Amino acid sequence: MLQTFTHRLLLALLFYMPLAMHAGPAFEDSMAQRTLACVACHGKEGRAGPDGYYPRLAGKPAAYLYNQLLNFRDGRRHYGLMTGLVQPLSDAYLMEIAQYFSALNLPYPAPQPTVASQETLAQGRALVMQGDKSRKLPACVQCHGQAMTGVAPNVPGLLGLSSDYLNAQLGGWKTGQRRAHAPDCMAPIAKQLSNQEVAAVAHWLAAQPLPAQTQPQTKQSPWPAGTDPINCGSAPLLPAKPSTATPQPKPASALAVQGAYLARAGNCMACHTAQGGDAFAGGRAIATPFGTVFSSNLTPDPQTGLGRWSASDFWQALHHGRAKDGRLLNPAFPYTNYTQVTRSDSDALYAYLQTLPPSIKPNKEHAMRWPFGTQAALATWRALYFTPGEFQAEPSQPAEWNRGAYLVRGLGHCAACHTPRNALGGNKNSSDLAGGMVSQQNWYAPSLRNVQEGGTSENLAQDMLALLKTGIHPSGSAIGPMAEVVKGSTQYLSDDDLKAMVVYLKSLTPPSTPTSLPSKLNEERKPSTALGAKLYEDRCIQCHGAQGEGVNGAYPPLANNRAVTLSNPVNLVQIVLYGGYAPATTGNPRPYGMPPYVLQMNDKETASVLNYIRNSWGNRAPEVTELDVNQARERP
Repeated sequence: MLQTFTHRLLLALLFYMPLAMHAGPAFEDSMAQRTLACVACHGKEGRAGPDGYYPRLAGKPAAYLYNQLLNFRDGRRHYGLMTGLVQPLSDAYLMEIAQYFSALNLPYPAPQPTVASQETLAQGRALVMQGDKSRKLPACVQCHGQAMTGVAPNVPGLLGLSSDYLNAQLGGWKTGQRRAHAPDCMAPIAKQLSNQEVAAVAHWLAAQPLPAQTQPQTKQSPWPAGTDPINCGSAPLLPAKPSTATPQPKPASALAVQGAYLARAGNCMACHTAQGGDAFAGGRAIATPFGTVFSSNLTPDPQTGLGRWSASDFWQALHHGRAKDGRLLNPAFPYTNYTQVTRSDSDALYAYLQTLPPSIKPNKEHAMRWPFGTQAALATWRALYFTPGEFQAEPSQPAEWNRGAYLVRGLGHCAACHTPRNALGGNKNSSDLAGGMVSQQNWYAPSLRNVQEGGTSENLAQDMLALLKTGIHPSGSAIGPMAEVVKGSTQYLSDDDLKAMVVYLKSLTPPSTPTSLPSKLNEERKPSTALGAKLYEDRCIQCHGAQGEGVNGAYPPLANNRAVTLSNPVNLVQIVLYGGYAPATTGNPRPYGMPPYVLQMNDKETASVLNYIRNSWGNRAPEVTELDVNQARERP
């Protein structure tokens, strides 16, 4: 249950701002529209980015593209912008994106001029075309096709790429920064190449003209006599199963089935699964202000997991924050919330976890700054901020309200994100759900008590239900940490439980709280919006409209949107800089994307366009400064 305060119910009703040109074509529901987040970097229709760093997507084999999307999402390739974009998406949607770009048959650019010497080019040509038999290095053309345009369905072409990009990718294979599905055939090949040979291959390939037929070959060339074929891992042509699937107990006892549902309610798998690792096997690094905590193995392996734990041991962890051996647990594991979980629900969770496939994965030692990880420090923290106590129903409230309170306060542990914390990471119930920064992620979890932020009034109840179930509603979307919560947890909860949570959250908002945006801002403090207006026309108007009206079902409106006018602008800065998708859910399986502008707009431009949006069409909000943007760029 190490579902930390960095990954909880961030009910930020955020918006997208996808790429747009001046007037632009009329909106149409198409994959081209849905992949605007991709082409912002990879060029129009995926033709390749202008700087050569972002490679061509158009025409590459579909399974190869799909494989790379999985690699970014699951940690075999590393680039923060890409990982952030694809994390909320399902296997099926990633395959659809891959198939869309693969089907685009577009002309390639001319090869770039080379500055390499003839000697270097000759060395590169020899390795590409002939390999090196003395080191059992195959020729590149053996796998990538004699024309070097790739081989369907899994092998990419090598032409039409810049030398810098090729050099970086081969370097990634050499150093282990880039990996593939087992068996990983490229890693041992690249590791045998010297840096000079890597550069030679990259320069020669980048200088080659494209053949008349640039489509991938349909089958690989036969291996030369006397050589051993290389077996490479590859992604299947179709997703094997949804990536968010919770392992189901076999055989399924009624108690274990109940536990599987409760594990969804707590989103336990999200924190207890390392990127690309076995479900519930732990190892996910969770950053806190005091160091890094690594989630524990919850599978029933007797040596590294919970195989030797009893139901009472498990209850002790949830209710008292103590491990089987009595050690005090780090409060990044939100036992301050889980203490409210009933013993019967704890037993059901334990029963479910005991049915999982055992995974042998030793738990990592936390990397905490002294003295924060010591038992003495944890004991002091608990004395200040923790009192065990099982949930007690309010007799004066109906059963639906009490069920919602139990889910929000307990397994849902919404307060872990939506409650402000002090310098020691503690919070007080008096400010419960009053809003706070999500630790180490630079997102703001808005107050669930204030309708100006994330609170729920009578006229917002249906929107909140839709957000929790699908990740979207008419005025906003779940994005950032909240996308993970919806993708892995709330979309799977019953309608009755979601309604109960909304009923409880609605009761936290005083009836007298105003529901309209601030009517005016002191004109002397109103930021200049001239530059922002021009940027909005250039980049945003196609999707969000001249009056900030948005497109129903695709791009939320920016006018009269409380997410736009939050006093704390950090969420808006994050979404403009780093982009994102709403989670792919059963109710919204093919979300639209927001491209990252972190490399396209400087601090002044980003602040200007946000100030224009926050003070147009009736919106009124304080100024976003260049410092606000700069601090978001420097996020951990």
